[in-house]
Parts: sequence; structure tokens; C-alpha cells
Amino acid sequence: MKILVTAATTFEIQPFMDHLASRNYRNCQVTTLIGGIGMMHTAYQLGRQFASSRPDFAIQAGIAGCFDHSWEMGKVVIVDKEQLGDLGVEDDQAYKDLFDIQLWQPDQPPFTNRQLINPLTDLPHLPGLPTASGVTINTVSGSERTRQLLVDKYNPEVESMEGAAFHYACLLEKIPFLQLRSISNYVEVRDKSKWKIQLAIKELNDALIKYFERWN
Repeated sequence: MKILVTAATTFEIQPFMDHLASRNYRNCQVTTLIGGIGMMHTAYQLGRQFASSRPDFAIQAGIAGCFDHSWEMGKVVIVDKEQLGDLGVEDDQAYKDLFDIQLWQPDQPPFTNRQLINPLTDLPHLPGLPTASGVTINTVSGSERTRQLLVDKYNPEVESMEGAAFHYACLLEKIPFLQLRSISNYVEVRDKSKWKIQLAIKELNDALIKYFERWN
């Protein structure tokens, strides 16, 4: 089985790549792809990868912001549904997405009721991790106004800059997939002194390595 593991940046999955360099899995061939930060880079790199070497299964791994302050830093989740949080128009004080202004239809493929939903089917294994809803944005949220807008409109649990692009590509190409995210910070007024990036990376990579150890 050909498996693609992709991340926005090298440092997010460096421990996993180091592990791969010293490990030989009998039942799978693992390729890593650093797609770049944001939806544009992710979509382009995934398109190139799928065209040249289509995987049987794809995993996106990365850190994420969390909207719920009761979640502990470093928590790893499977994002089972994604929404686009800033593709639309401003209408005076209101924000309307492409569904609101009827340029897209709610069930226009690969959307289901405005969401990019991972059916979590045809997976070689399903990690025993909690699921979470995601919102993908081009600008990391750093104000209470933006945070509240996203919560009111999309009710997400985690925020990233690449998740929706990954879901969109895999759904259209009918490639089974998982998006794994670990919590590095809360979505709030930006204060990096509170972020736990190294912890999030450790927990993310520990989860990835544990998942792949089941293949040996």
C-alpha cells in the first residue's frame, strides 16, 4: 500500500521523518510531502503528487489552534469535517461565504451541507483518537472579533491553514484520508508566549509513529 504523509512545514513532522529513515515497514510504502503553508500551496503540491504518484491512502499532519479552552495543549485529534472560514464577501459589518451568496450550493460536490466531510471509510486502520470539526483560514485568527465570527458561523473546534484544501483534493480524487492535528494554542488575541508548539509537535509525531508501528 502506498501512503502519503503531508504537512505544511518540515518541523511539524521532522521526528516522524527521522523515524522513517531508520524503519522499514513491510506492508506499506511511505512518501512524505512538505506542501507549504496555506491552502494555495497545499492544493498545488497535492495536485502534482496525485498526478505523478497516486497514493492508496493520504494523511495530513500538523499543529492547530483550538477554540475550546477546556482542551489540553498537545491533544491530538482526527479532523472529520472541514469548512472554509474566509472565502466570501464582506457586506458592511456582515461576512457572507460563497454558500450564503449562492455562488456555491450546499451539496455541490465534494461538499455535504456546506462541509467537507471525511467519511472515515476504507481506511487501513482508524486511530483511537477523538474527532473534531475544523475551519480553514488564510489568516491565523488573532482577535476576539474574528474568533467570535468563526464560532458563530461555523462552530469549529480547531483552526488550520491547510485542512480544507486537503479534504477537498482527497474527496474529489476518492482517496481515503486522515487529517491529524495536535493543539498548539488557543484561538484568541495573539500571545505566542502561551503557545506550546514543541509539545504539540511531540504529541503529533508520537501519534503518527504509534499509528505506523501497527504496520510492522
